[in-house]
Amino acid sequence: MSVLEQLANVWRIRDLRRKILVTVGLLAVCRVGVYIPLPGIDVQALKALFEGAAGTAGGHVMGLINLFAGGALGNGAIFGLGIMPYISASIIFTLLANVVPSLEALRKEGAAGQKKLNQYTRVATVFICLVQGAVFVRGLFGYGVVPEAVRQSWFASLKFMAVGGFLLTAGTMFLMWVGEQIDEHGIGNGISLIITVNILSRLPSGIYLLATQIGNAESQQNAILKVVLLLALFVGIVMAIVYITRGERRIPVQQQKHVRGPRIYGGQKHYLPLRVNQAGVMPIIFASALLMFPQIIAGSAMQALAGNPDGFWYKFFVLINDAISRQSPTLTYVALYGLLIFFFCYFWTAVMFNPQEMSENLQSYGSFIPGIRPGKRTANYLEGIMNRVTLAGSAFLLIIAIMPMLVMSALGVNWGVAAFYGGTSILIVVGVTLDLVRKINEHLEMRRYSGFAAGAGGRRRSRRR
Repeated sequence: MSVLEQLANVWRIRDLRRKILVTVGLLAVCRVGVYIPLPGIDVQALKALFEGAAGTAGGHVMGLINLFAGGALGNGAIFGLGIMPYISASIIFTLLANVVPSLEALRKEGAAGQKKLNQYTRVATVFICLVQGAVFVRGLFGYGVVPEAVRQSWFASLKFMAVGGFLLTAGTMFLMWVGEQIDEHGIGNGISLIITVNILSRLPSGIYLLATQIGNAESQQNAILKVVLLLALFVGIVMAIVYITRGERRIPVQQQKHVRGPRIYGGQKHYLPLRVNQAGVMPIIFASALLMFPQIIAGSAMQALAGNPDGFWYKFFVLINDAISRQSPTLTYVALYGLLIFFFCYFWTAVMFNPQEMSENLQSYGSFIPGIRPGKRTANYLEGIMNRVTLAGSAFLLIIAIMPMLVMSALGVNWGVAAFYGGTSILIVVGVTLDLVRKINEHLEMRRYSGFAAGAGGRRRSRRR
């Protein structure tokens, strides 16, 4: 079945068509807010500030936030903080729900407990937005982005900070509301789709940078060869990410047989799937964030000691800054990056996957792993397998994390192009796309239409709506 016929199947289902149109419309609204600037901000001066700070640790932090915000931070827009404060609050409560007994009890209550946790997450998002918004707006005062009249008057400065912080908070809360509306009336995970659209919005500028570089190349033959190599590498990386993202270790599980009179119930065989990349994109985000702090400290110290460039401490901080710089990655940077990724992979897996709880659940449902005794031995068996699976997932994440640096140094392309060959961007885009395709296929299969994953011998089409 051709792709056009599969897309036609999607359009034939009235309910699915409505969900897709609602999702596209809400995502378009999210993109409009990226171009509505905060009152009183010089947008051109802000863009110049971002360009000047591109190679510094602070610029890396702003660039990462700007990436997930779809360029809104660089435009000084009301959606400047993006959806990241909500993501941060969700991560915090996900971790706390596995540590704090009261929150853990709420998590185990089902839908009612999850609703309560979502309320806590929203309240925490407001506080995070207020803090981040105040820091961002206050930081603009020293870089010529705010008019001189506002900086000279304490009342005008206070008013500017209050209005700017409130609008940034309102923008994030509006994005959170849009994400919930997509969850309820659209298709796919709303928050993830907003982040994905924001990341993909940088693709045209990356293509423009690559086209400019090719046009200015001395040898057009080498430039064309580089483009072919980049396309082949991109396809290979996407295929590898899809393979690992969907990869899982299946553990056979046997259900106990129960005799009820003359009949025997149970005894079915099924599988317990353990994902290879259990931690997802979180280890890369945590590792990148931790490596930023030493560079920020080193950069600040270098500015403070700039008057004595021959001094010991100035040279010491220069050495640290060069050793952990992402722009020109050294063996030290790659080694620290890799260690942090491995650590956070195992940490996140240990938090999210509890082998003892899994063993108790299997035992309570009357299931067991063939050849393994229920209880502690089952928990130890699951933990051993999960450790080996996590090792493979960690190595994969490390390769994906350093791939943009390798592409940038080996092929000489701009970071705006190399960023699409690894790191958090491509992992999020591929993961969200796979989830979206899976949900569309579920709608198609319910109505006996062939989905995107169906082969030539797929189900026959039906006219039932």
